[in-house]
Amino acid sequence: MRDDYLAQALLVVDDPNILVNIVSRRVKQLKRGNRALIESLEKLLPEDIALREIIERKISYELPPPETAAEIEFREGMEREHYRFRRPQHTATAKAAPVLAGAPTLGHRIS
Repeated sequence: MRDDYLAQALLVVDDPNILVNIVSRRVKQLKRGNRALIESLEKLLPEDIALREIIERKISYELPPPETAAEIEFREGMEREHYRFRRPQHTATAKAAPVLAGAPTLGHRIS
């Protein structure tokens, strides 16, 4: 990955974490066979192609809207419910299974 491309891409996308996510997703697409949105006379790595596409504003990103207080409360409640330790309601005693007549038991050899 070329450092000059990385520095220029950071001017377009301020957050380095978001830049990494954008580049990695685009690299996966390029490696699967998607065509590059830019033309280059030199042979570039998929990472460099993704950075150049960001620099030339051929690809962009969109962040989801922030969660409201009600959505956060609902999500946290669902997570608490999901991860809550649950004790069994009834403690049933194990009953011995009935032994069938003629059935082999421990100690009998089956031949």
